[in-house]
Amino acid sequence: MSGEGAEKIRLDKWLWAARFFKTRALAKEAIEGGKVHCRGERCKPGKEPRVGDEYQIRQGFDERSVIVRELSAVRRGAAQAQLLYEETADSQTRREAAAALRKAGALGVQTDGRPSKKQRRQLQQFRGGQDA
Repeated sequence: MSGEGAEKIRLDKWLWAARFFKTRALAKEAIEGGKVHCRGERCKPGKEPRVGDEYQIRQGFDERSVIVRELSAVRRGAAQAQLLYEETADSQTRREAAAALRKAGALGVQTDGRPSKKQRRQLQQFRGGQDA
């Protein structure tokens, strides 16, 4: 799957080719935002990934730990893109557990909706006076 010159490829381009992000711009933005780490350190978009490197990639609620298996600068189908990396078993179990918690509604605050007029007055009184 590696094309010519695939030995020297930018990290943002590899993340895009491996289908972690829809565009290279989103991949670059995620890297610059500190969502991609290698060996516990933030990466730069121009970093050259090597076969065997392990990256921690945070996307929304999920955090994946992947090992680079192959380099490619060409974006192909999802089945072929999954051959570019291998997700660690620990990462898979953490993601599945987090997804189960989210599905069960364990994360986030569950409320009955907006507070009533009486509840608002109680909140204002608790805060120590009138909120203008």
